[in-house]
Amino acid sequence: MNMIYNSEQYSVVEFGADRNLEALRFGGYEIVDKAGRREAFIGGKLAQTFRRDVNNLIASEPTMEEIDDFLGSYDTLMSQPVVLH
Repeated sequence: MNMIYNSEQYSVVEFGADRNLEALRFGGYEIVDKAGRREAFIGGKLAQTFRRDVNNLIASEPTMEEIDDFLGSYDTLMSQPVVLH
């Protein structure tokens, strides 16, 4: 597990590939919307697409606002509430 992004609005944690677990066969990402107090885990083919799109975004040397806008495109997937215990 590796935190790859952290802003006031979002954080992204990357999970390495694990061929023994189907959900992590291609690795996975947890995206947290801090203000909305919700999160999503993406794995499988969607994780591959996310990784490709992140690499393309990074190549353009984006601002933090542009990265947050990109992560905002995943808002519809963020249905799990963030609960602290």
